[in-house]
Parts: sequence; structure tokens; C-alpha cells
Amino acid sequence: MENVSDPPLSGGAPQPPALHPTVIHRPPSPSRKRRRFKKQFPEMVPSRVLRILRPHSARSGGNSVHREKNTDELFQYKISDDNLPSSSSYRSRRLSSSSSSRLSRDLKVEALIAISVGFPVDSLNEEEIESNVVPILGGADQANYIIVRNHIVARWRSNPTVWLTEEAAATAIRAEHRHLVTSAHSFLHRYSYINFGIVRNPPSPPSTSYPSVIIIGAGFAGLGAARHLISQGFKVVLLEGRLRPGGRVLTRKMEGSGVVAAADLGGSVLTGINGNPLGVLARQLGLPLHKVRDKCPLYLPDGRPVDPAVDSRIEVAFNQLLEKVCKLREAIMDELKSVDVSLGEALEAFRRVYGVAEPAEERMLLDWHLANLEYANAASLSDLSLAFWDQDDPYEMGGDHCFIPGGNEHFIRALADGIPIFYGKKVNRIQYGCDGVMVYADGQAFRGDMSLCTVSLGVLKKGIIEFVPSLPPRKQEAIDRLGFGLLNKVAMLFPYDFWGGAIDTFGHLARNSCQRGEFFLFYSYSSVSGGPLLVALVAGESAITFEKAPPKEPVERALGVLRDIFAPKGIQVPDPLQVVCTRWGEDKFTFGSYSYVAVGSSGDDYDFLAENIGNGRVFFAGEATNRRYPATMHGALLSGLREAANICRIAGRRSVVQTEDKAMEEGLDLDDLFRSPDLSFGQFSVLDDPTPGSSDSTSLVRVRSSERKLGSDSAFLYGLVSKKLVLELAEIDGDDKRLSLLSSSLGTKLVGRNGLSSQGEDLISRIKAAKSSGKTVIGIMNGIHHA
Repeated sequence: MENVSDPPLSGGAPQPPALHPTVIHRPPSPSRKRRRFKKQFPEMVPSRVLRILRPHSARSGGNSVHREKNTDELFQYKISDDNLPSSSSYRSRRLSSSSSSRLSRDLKVEALIAISVGFPVDSLNEEEIESNVVPILGGADQANYIIVRNHIVARWRSNPTVWLTEEAAATAIRAEHRHLVTSAHSFLHRYSYINFGIVRNPPSPPSTSYPSVIIIGAGFAGLGAARHLISQGFKVVLLEGRLRPGGRVLTRKMEGSGVVAAADLGGSVLTGINGNPLGVLARQLGLPLHKVRDKCPLYLPDGRPVDPAVDSRIEVAFNQLLEKVCKLREAIMDELKSVDVSLGEALEAFRRVYGVAEPAEERMLLDWHLANLEYANAASLSDLSLAFWDQDDPYEMGGDHCFIPGGNEHFIRALADGIPIFYGKKVNRIQYGCDGVMVYADGQAFRGDMSLCTVSLGVLKKGIIEFVPSLPPRKQEAIDRLGFGLLNKVAMLFPYDFWGGAIDTFGHLARNSCQRGEFFLFYSYSSVSGGPLLVALVAGESAITFEKAPPKEPVERALGVLRDIFAPKGIQVPDPLQVVCTRWGEDKFTFGSYSYVAVGSSGDDYDFLAENIGNGRVFFAGEATNRRYPATMHGALLSGLREAANICRIAGRRSVVQTEDKAMEEGLDLDDLFRSPDLSFGQFSVLDDPTPGSSDSTSLVRVRSSERKLGSDSAFLYGLVSKKLVLELAEIDGDDKRLSLLSSSLGTKLVGRNGLSSQGEDLISRIKAAKSSGKTVIGIMNGIHHA
């Protein structure tokens, strides 16, 4: 028996009850985890419409090329100078009715694909607005840009294995709109909507010197960010405390007596394939997808199947309870924002008021649904915020929920290939300032321009890493408020498949409500792992008590549950060949499984946790920084790509400022400096040291020489003179007397420009820097004045 402490990410975001609870929809597919209310968002496309995306995204290269060829023939007419409020309102007199129909269809398909990856229907998202993708918001350029953007996204998704260049993206666009292609392609690439993952034929990174970035953590977030930054030319290094990549994604090979299987002990299910970046990775790597089948039989504690009529009635009641709770929430939302209560309290109150699930069997069935809800959040319902527990619902990925045959290790290996990773480096301190960052790990110090921290929320809560200066109060408070929950697994490899291959999941009811989460659900991995593998889930309070017991005890209970289910059928449950128990709460690199919205927290805390600190020196990624897709593998990956884009943006802005400052400083020669001297008298001009100090500081003195050629720097002599002596020279009448005092009485030697000492050159550099700073301030003030 083996214990493993690498926490699993949830298979997906939570799902509310159906809008019409009288319609029975079998929830138990644990991949969906919880019922969701029908989304009341006009920009969200119904799943039945999104189904048209699957045949398109799964097409072979030949079919995709054929579709693109047809689209290209039409797309020359797709962009017009009219103000097109949306793709559906496009009009063209030059197209035949059949061409117009085909064009309309293509436009709609491309819009649906763009929606599936998170873009609004007929407007720009926040990132596009911040990136100034069009000069005027709401005009014709914006409408046309949206069509171009949708086309580029759809075109790359039709064949994501090959890098899509700007030139290739522009082949279908009329020349007068090439600027929109440039804008859209640049934005989509920078923010990893295209050309991410494992892509063939990527261009060579720019030769320009880019900043260095230290990434902490080699999970999905860190690996995704690293690949994107390296492709942009950044110098990147990853520090990983474990001796392997993947973080909370762990595939373990289990074997015995010639039987072998791959067990996903961490993140397991791809929760919705439409728009999911992991679906893109699967296509790039040629990995098949196995749809998690919805059929999920439930069994009573004594092994008897649950009566279908009772099952349906309680499922309806469960959905109705959630619906009533959410209606209550809507009615008192203003009060809930200041005084939050738990979802568990509200559900139990309504259960008692309406007398739901009073008989024992019905109560056990309701407990099963509650355990499924706790699984979705990795938390007890008593810890979930009633106000915001399902704040991520509007953004869930559509489409099937799937397994990757052989495990998610395929993703990790591919993403880690070629990335410079230092393993066994447990970071304990991140120090940052205006000149960069220092990351300390196991007695070593790593210096970089920026750092990306992708450690789990559990590690941040424990304060394992010291930040110097300390984290801003708002970020620390968000860390304290957000919840970080626990889910555990018992993976069992058997000599043969005794449960049958027709199902992917089955459930078990507990007699005691306090133990409702223990082995409430079993995953069958026989069809995807390579061997007869069962994984039992432990959620809610049971996940915590699970780690306190010796490993042998829960394993024996899990086997007891299986024997209670199958013995009445005349099926003997053999002893497992190997068993692995996870211990995510005890893992020193995670201290839990995934985040949830705790009582008193909200979706805003995910945003606060995602904010960079140190004026763009330290960035944060990971599922707990992703408000839209928390507690998911794809959420972790998307957060890494998001921060890579932010690092590129801020580094570019900083580079521009530094280049301007350098150019301004280098552009100032001595003639420029002496055009505005601090003091002048006779043929003498003086520049004082701008460094604050006493009256004994040194000044640079320039004297015009009548014996030299005028109009060049050789017409002047220079010397370093104390500020006190400069004032004395100014009081003397006549330049000859001044020069005599300098040379004979004080021994000061005047030299040509090239004869100045290093002390003189340093003084000139300080004066240049001060003058440049003054010009910058003047420029800013002039800009404000003119504005």
C-alpha cells in the first residue's frame, strides 16, 4: 500500500440545478459534479448550438483546409466599411444568395468558436480594450476587427498543430483591412488565444534582449507561462520544489502480476471540451479523448440498487432546494454582501421547512447529492459562501467531459520538454524592488528582472514563502478569505475488471450523514488507463478524517463497500494488486487540493490574488488566481498564459521608458548641458553637481578659449572646481585674474574635453541624468497642459 500527497484539481467548475427541476437530468456524472441553473446570460450560447463546433474542431486536416478554402473565397467580401454591429447583421449586395448564405454560416460558426474561448458576441473584451486594438471604440473598425479576430481564432483552431503567421491569417482579408489583421493577430498571439501549446514551425525568438523571469512552480500555470515567454525571447528558469513537473497533476504507474495501469491521482477530468485549451493540447499531441459516460448507478449501503422512482424524486427535490436557496440569495443579496452565511446552513434550513427527504433512504440519497456538491468545491457545505459559491458558473466550458487515455501526464511531459527546470528547489523567500527580484531556494539565490509565483493557495495561506516587502494588505486579506479545500482518492488496481466496462462511474450511499463523502463515488478507468483500475473519491469532512487514519483502515472500508455492492450479484471482489492513497492535505507543496469561495469571500478575491506587486516585478498565477475557471486544470493553464501576456506587456512598457530615457540622456552633449548653466560670468560657465550635498561639492567649469577654433568643443577648456571657489571666482573682475587664481594660486589645471578624469565623467553623467529627468517632467507637464 502506498501513500501519495499530490492534490487533485477538481474536474471542473460547479454546476447549479436545472431551471426546471421537474425535468430529470441524471447528475451523477461526477465530471459535471453539480447541477447548474440554466444560465441567464444572453451572450452565452446554448450547448445544443455549440455542438456544431465539435465536428469542425475535430476535422481532419483535409476537411479543415477545404472549409478554409471556401471561407477564403468569401472572406474577401466579408469586411466592409459599413459599421457592422455584429456578424449576423452583415449585408453585401455583391454576393449571390447562395454565397451570402454560406458566408452567414461561416460567420456564425467563427463567432461561436470565438465565444467558446471567452470572447463576447459583438464587443471587445477588457484585454482588447486595454491593448487599444482599434483607435475608436464602437466604430466601423471595431465591428470589422471583431470579424477578423473571430476568423483568425477559428482558422487557428481548425489546425492548431501549426503556427499561424500574420501573413497566413491575412490571406482571406482584403488589403485595405490589413491593419486589423496586424492588430488582431498581435493581440491574439500575445494573450495566447492562438499559437499556444505544442505548435510546429514556430518562428525563432526575437534577437532583442528581453528581461529574465524566474517562475516558481512547474505545474500547468508555470509550464504554460514558460513556453509562451520563451517563444517571445524572454530568458526563463523554473524552480520546482518537487523532483518532477506537474504540481497537482500526477499520473502514477500502477502494476502487479503483469497488470499495468496509469492512475491520475491529481487532476483527472477535462471538464468541457469546447474552447478548452487542454482540448487543443490533446489535438496537438494526437491524444484521443474518452467521453465520460453519464450513466451512474447508485447503491444503498447494503448493496441494493436505489429505486429509480425514489432516485428521480430526490434528484428533483435536491434541484428544487438549490433553486429556492438561490432565489433567496437574489432577494437578500445586498444583505449577504455584508453578512454572509454558508450554503450548507441555507440548504438544511429549507430541507427542514419543506420536510424534504425525511425517510432514511431518501435522506441518504440527498446526502449523496450533497457529497457530490462538496466534491465539486473540495469543501464542506458549511464552509461555502451562500452569496458567491457558484460565481464562476457563467463561464463553464461547454461540451463533453473527457478522460485522456494514459493520463494527463502526457500534457505535462510535452509542456515541460525543453524548459529549463531546477528540481528540488523549495522557495522560501521572494525579495523584490525597483531593480528586479531575488528568489531564495534551499540556500541558493536566483536573480531576475521579474518573477512569476504559481504556488498553491494552500502554500500562500501557510506563509511558507516570505515576501520582502510584505504582500499588500488587499492581497493578503484575499489569501486569508478564500478557501482551499481537500479531495482525496484511493486508487485500486485489480487483477481483472469485475464491475463491467459499460459504465465510467457508480455511486454509494452512506448511512451516516457525517460520512456521506467517504467513497460516495467510484471512477472506472478500465477504458483509459490500460488496466482494471478503480478510483474511489473521498470528499467533504470525510476527506479530512481520511488523512488522520492509518492507510490500511480506509482501504479496507473501500473494499467492504465494493463487496457489499457486488456480492449480492454473485460477483467476487478480488484483493487489489496495488493500492495508492493520496494525502493532499499533508503535502508540503500544496496543503490541499483546490480553491473555493468560503463564507465571507467572493470572486473579487481571485482577482486580488492575481494582481502583480512591486510595480510589475512579481506576478501570480494558478487556479486560485482565475476567477472564471477556478479549481480546474484548464483554469491553471489559462492563468499562466494570462500572466505571461501581462509580463510581456509590462516588460515592453518598461523597455520603452528605459529606451526613451537612455536616448534622452545620450542625446545630451556638453553643449546641450551648458546652454542652461547654473552660473555664468565672463567667459566662465558653471554646472553644479545635482547630488544633494554641502557647499564643498564639486562643479564643472567651462572656459571659452580665444586661442582655439570657435564653434566646436575644442573652443573650451574644462576643470573641476569646488562650489565655494566658484563663488569666489565670480566676485573677481576680469577673466585673466580668474585664470591666474586658478592656475598659480590654486593649481587647478584646465584641460580639453577628453582630458577630464573619471571623476569628471561621473559628474557629467549625473548632470545628464538630472537634466533628462527635468525634460521628462517638463514633457509630462506640457502634455497635461495641452490636454
